Amino acid sequence: MRMRKKKHLEDRLEAVKDYLFISDIKDRNFKTAIKEKEYLDLDGWFEKSQPLYLEIGCGKGKFACEYALANPHINFLAVERTGNVLVMACEKAKEMEIPNLRFIKAGAEYLEKYLKPNSVDRLFLNFSCPFPKATYATHRLTHRRFLEIYKRIMKKHAEIYQKTDNMHFFEFSIEQFSSAGFALKNVSLDLHNSGFDGNIETEYENRFASLGQPIYRLEAYLREDNDD
Repeated sequence: MRMRKKKHLEDRLEAVKDYLFISDIKDRNFKTAIKEKEYLDLDGWFEKSQPLYLEIGCGKGKFACEYALANPHINFLAVERTGNVLVMACEKAKEMEIPNLRFIKAGAEYLEKYLKPNSVDRLFLNFSCPFPKATYATHRLTHRRFLEIYKRIMKKHAEIYQKTDNMHFFEFSIEQFSSAGFALKNVSLDLHNSGFDGNIETEYENRFASLGQPIYRLEAYLREDNDD
């Protein structure tokens, strides 16, 4: 069911404009839209020049806000395509006065239009939509078509951290990472009972864990023999 547009959404987005970049692409074909680059001036946007961490699909911003606050030595860029949701994340960051957190309203397929190659130090995929129907597999954020985009904006030794509650999506992701030249480490089939230290929960994670559902997690990095 489509989410109802929030009242005064445009005014609320305008009020957090210092934290937010809104992609305004008319071309629905991302392959042609990304050809003309509009790289963001991240050094001018953030207060300090620091390693860049990226979360794709930040939702209401719980993870992004807590992670940025706990790690002032990095700059955190959170991406969400839905304005209704993203505005709450931006308002939270503004209220908490988080200096090293910024947001982009855009789909993941357009990221390399705005981010320079080899610029991302770490990438988070937290509870991405699993798109359970096989016909929608290419929409999954761990499908190889997205992984190839991430590879172009990631630094050579950058890593992808994924968390999900969906076992089938997790298995699919492992297959896709492998086919795209990634190796895996710190794979967990039950994160909350694994003894993992320093985990920051998302809104979805808190809900699923409270129901006793296992949380799956992995870290992916490019193999040194990867020639892509």
